[in-house]
Parts: sequence; C-alpha cells; structure tokens
Amino acid sequence: MKEKVSSYLSIAAALMISLVSCEKGFVDIQPKGQFLSGNYYADKNQAYSALVGVYDVVRKNSGGFENMITMMNAGSDDQVAGGGGPTDGEGIHGFSHFTMTALIMPGSFWNDYYQGIFRANTLLSKIEKVDMDASLKTRFAAETKALRAYYYFNLEIMFKNIPLLLDPLTATDMYQVVQATPDAIYAQIEKDLTEAIPDLPANVPVATEGGRFTKGSAQALLGKVYLYDKKASLAAAQLAEVNGTPGGTSQYGYRLLANFNDLWVVSNKFNSEAIFEVRHSSTGSSGWGNWGSGSDEGNTVNVMVGPRNYVKIGSDAPDLASGWSFNVFTQDFYDNIQGDPRFGATVLDMKALKISNQADYFAGDQNSGYFLNKFMPTNADVSTGSGDAVLNYKQDTYAIRLADTYLLEAEALGASGSRAQALLDAVRSRVGLPSVPVSLAAIKAERRLELAGEGYRFFDLVRWGDAGSKLSGRGFVAGKHEVFPIPFRELQGTKLVQNPGYN
Repeated sequence: MKEKVSSYLSIAAALMISLVSCEKGFVDIQPKGQFLSGNYYADKNQAYSALVGVYDVVRKNSGGFENMITMMNAGSDDQVAGGGGPTDGEGIHGFSHFTMTALIMPGSFWNDYYQGIFRANTLLSKIEKVDMDASLKTRFAAETKALRAYYYFNLEIMFKNIPLLLDPLTATDMYQVVQATPDAIYAQIEKDLTEAIPDLPANVPVATEGGRFTKGSAQALLGKVYLYDKKASLAAAQLAEVNGTPGGTSQYGYRLLANFNDLWVVSNKFNSEAIFEVRHSSTGSSGWGNWGSGSDEGNTVNVMVGPRNYVKIGSDAPDLASGWSFNVFTQDFYDNIQGDPRFGATVLDMKALKISNQADYFAGDQNSGYFLNKFMPTNADVSTGSGDAVLNYKQDTYAIRLADTYLLEAEALGASGSRAQALLDAVRSRVGLPSVPVSLAAIKAERRLELAGEGYRFFDLVRWGDAGSKLSGRGFVAGKHEVFPIPFRELQGTKLVQNPGYN
C-alpha cells in the first residue's frame, strides 16, 4: 500500500522516483530512478516526488499483509495470530507462538524500512544542489530526517542489532556493512529529530498536507525515543511540550476527543487527538497484483481482523463485511476489559452475537469469539470503485496519538507527582472513569485498555521487563524473544551477525 501523506501528495506520487520493489533486501538496493541520473534532482517538483517516496514506507503501520499493527498484536498477551489456520501467515504465527526463525521471519519488516532509509539518504545527499526555495528545501530536509528517525526507531525496537546507514549504498560497499551498537542507533535517531524539529511547521493544512511531520509529531516521537533509550527526564520534557495541560488543548492544537468511540469513526481523519496519522484511501483501486508493493493505498488491518464468513441476522448486529479473523483477543484480555467503558469500541463479542442468534461467522484459528472492533470492516467502508474491495479500506490509523503520549509522559515522570496524576486522570476521565492513585502499575493497566489492539502492547512489555512473565506460557524465552531474528536472506554474503539465540 502506498502510504499517502495528503491528497496533493497522491498526485505527486505519480512522478515518484522508481526505486526497487519491497521484495528486495537493503543490500540489493541500487541508487536508481528516473530523476536520479546525473546525481541530482533538477527542481523542487522532482525533490518533492522524492520526498513522497520517503513517506511511502509509513504505510507499513497498517498496509499490506505484513503490517506492524497485526504483526505486533499477534505477539502480545492480549491477542493471538488467528487467521484461517496455523499456516495462514507463517511469520505472524511464528511470532505469536515464539517459534520464529530467520527462515520464516518476514523480510519486509527489515527491508521495507531500509528502503525508506535508502530513499531518505538519497534525498538528503542531493537536496542541497536542487534549484528551489531555500525555506522549502530546509523543510524537506527536516521531514526526511524525521522519517529516517522513525524508520530507524522501528527497526531498532524490532531487531536491536542493525546497520547504521547514512549514505546511499553503492555496489562497492554494500556487502561490507556491519551492525552498529544500539547506543549509536539511538544517538543518530535523536540527532535527526533534534535537527529536524526547529525546521518543521507547527501545523499543516490537513486537507492538503495531513500526515506530514510537524514539530509536534517529531517531538512526540523524540519523547518516545528518549523513554526507550532510558532518558526519562528528557522524554518527559519533550512530551510535556506536546501534551500541554492535561485534558486541555496543547500549543499544537492537540486535545483528547470527548468521545473515545469517535477515534474509530472512518471519516474522522486528522482529529485533535491524532499526532502522527497514517493515511489510507480507497481511490487507489488496489488489487492483488500490487498489494503490499508500495503502490497500493488501502488499510489491510480492516479485512485482516474481521470475522470470517460474517452473516448479519438480527437488527442488533453490526453491518459488517467479512474478514480473515486475525488478532482475536485472549480470554484474559476480555476478562480485564469487560465492564470498562472502552469495551464496546475495542471488542466485538461475536460469541455473544452468535449465542443470541444476532449474527453468525466461521471460527478461524485460535478462535475466542472476541474480535478487534477498532478496525472492523464495515459495509459502509467497502469500496465500490475498481480494484479488489477487500484491499481498499480507507480507515486511517494512528502511529502516535495523544492518549499514548499522555501515558508515556506519566511513565517518564517516574509515575509519581501531580502532573503524572493529572495525565493519568485525563485519560480515565475522558471515558468516565474515576481517578486512581498514579503508579507504574496503574499506568501499565491503563495503557493495556486504552491502546488495545493498536500494536503497542508487545513493545510495552519488553520496555517494562514484563515480557518474560506475561508471555512465558506462549513460549517466550527471556534474552531471545525480545527481538526478532534478522531475516535469513539479509545475512547471505554480508558481514551481518544473527541476533543471539537464533543461530
């Protein structure tokens, strides 16, 4: 899916540089493209098209079968892989059962992000010579650095031991690349973001530029990076700039939506809670031939998490399209969220609907009957245009939203003090819950219910050191399964070394 950053960018995408397909490993990427002859971009239009190409990889969050949301949900204690059967997606089931190997690790989680990094490196190396307005050039460079930081951060938290590439690879050096230390990766991410933030706009017109990096989204990302890098005071400072007064409107216009359910309304794009939003569209007419290639535009999470062979029987049942039954919730999660005001927006209880003869469906693999309602494929959202309808859902997803940064800041503050209390209270008050004393345990519990099914839980468990205790029953081995194995193909003919425990 091509992750579009605005409707205007979708027009510019037609001029996008022709880089390699998502199937290639980063060592195969060559600096080629219709505009990159002569080692420069001729004008701002070509530079802009190159920037669109850098943004495209953001779609990894929710586009294509191998997307971040459904993959990371599958390895949490809240959800399982699901799907049609135990062989329906070898990689996602391998992660869900912690039987992942380098041979079945989906290579796109590595090479898609390195493709984005390659595109960023190429644009940054050429942009100074482009004949264009200096202020626009500065902004393009800042956005490119922020994107490179975002891609490196996702690679780091997935694989930990990764190469640090800051220049386009050439045929003479690409097989000589070695891994950098995690400290070096974090240092570069933080450098890119601190350099980018001053040159990014505070706000953008969402109709034409929604989805592009702003000061607020880059600061939110930097705050999250600092927290993962164990720099809590720096994280809290950055996140405070983004969050503003808890429950109020921040300097960038961010504000918690009054109704939690409104976060999942398909038409409610770029609302006040969206800090960094991943945009999807049904206008790309995506088909099986280009699904997941970088040129498709639909949200794949929608069809993946819907019940299989769904049939609406009673008037009380939702009007859904059928899906593929991935990411069903565990009984333990269901028991924890039952009674919470966010239950209805989070969980579709197909078990209850079937028992009451309101709806029917075909039970998929590891079926619990509890489906992820935030991204349910509705008939109202089914594309009526050309292409394959199941690949053209248009619901956007949140890469970062305000309730997430509230809870991250409260955690960075040591889960204590009046501001941490106010941040936690604001998240709970929004859904009508009373205040509870702030503590790390309270923040953990709140993140689990507030952000359920959005792809954060596994990373939270690893960051807190809780993955071993929460996932041991699924086969998780501490000291190994906190990170993925490096895909087998990326090791061949290179100096890369496999992550510990996967040899």
